[in-house]
Amino acid sequence: MKWTAGLPRYPGTDVYYAVIIALITTMGLALIRAILGPTVYDRVLAVNMIGTKTVLLLSVISFLFGRPDFLDLALAYALINFIGVLAVLEFFTVRAGEGPDKVDNDGEADGS
Repeated sequence: MKWTAGLPRYPGTDVYYAVIIALITTMGLALIRAILGPTVYDRVLAVNMIGTKTVLLLSVISFLFGRPDFLDLALAYALINFIGVLAVLEFFTVRAGEGPDKVDNDGEADGS
């Protein structure tokens, strides 16, 4: 007798559980990359990867439990993740002095 803790048990659920374990494992590895670095861009990429894996995890849980409303949450989280990563990258680019708002000594924008 297998212990399932009240989780759905129908043919094919073992694959869903394997996918969930794989996603959590890759999220853990991405968390290690986000902590260790070595550069800011590696950390931002790792956080983006964690966000993407979270969207996939929400989608798999949605299919596993038969809750299509979780897909709406996953899409909203994906949009927030995308906009957040763009904002963070823009912040670090401007902070490093490499952004589009860089002004040269003449007082004109450096667009060429």
